[in-house]
Amino acid sequence: MDDWFRATFRGVLNALAGFFNRIGLHPNTMTIMGLVGSISGSVLLGFGHLTIGGFIILISGIFDALDGSMARLREEPTRLGAFIDSVTDRYSDLSIFAGLLAWFIQKQDWLTCGIIYIAAIGTVMVSYVKARAESLGYTAKMGMLSRVERYLVIVPGLVFNIPRVSIWIIAIFANYTALQRIWHVRNQALGLIPSEPDTSIQKLK
Repeated sequence: MDDWFRATFRGVLNALAGFFNRIGLHPNTMTIMGLVGSISGSVLLGFGHLTIGGFIILISGIFDALDGSMARLREEPTRLGAFIDSVTDRYSDLSIFAGLLAWFIQKQDWLTCGIIYIAAIGTVMVSYVKARAESLGYTAKMGMLSRVERYLVIVPGLVFNIPRVSIWIIAIFANYTALQRIWHVRNQALGLIPSEPDTSIQKLK
């Protein structure tokens, strides 16, 4: 869905990216702003302010979507920029789970705490499997729940104060996505499907 999202909203993203380029912001600045926003929203989650935290995380996600567009419009996408973007994405993702974990520990909801842990594992593994596969010359970009889909699941759950629903969905389908990617790489390794390494500069989703 990440490619579909960027293609569908390319005009809007490019317009916003062009504006931020014109006022002198650097793509890496947007990346850091997105990270700071996610961490700030996550701190609010830890204090139980789920709706406000959810809105801040939503806004930080918009910043995160713009950094790549800004770099492309400047015609200066770099491997370092893609690396920084991917690393900050992982910090952003895990900070959200940390905030939720802090809140549910206070509520002594140990089942949900366990599911948050499983959701965090799935989230990290989705990206790790793709990165490791590409380092070996395989592709692993497919799957049900990449980062865009995870945002579309977690943000409404926070804004509408139904975080458990989102946490369960991510716990199940993020891990399923990781398994999908593992199976896809396995089929490439066995020659059952062709392997076409992605050499473009992209974020690890």
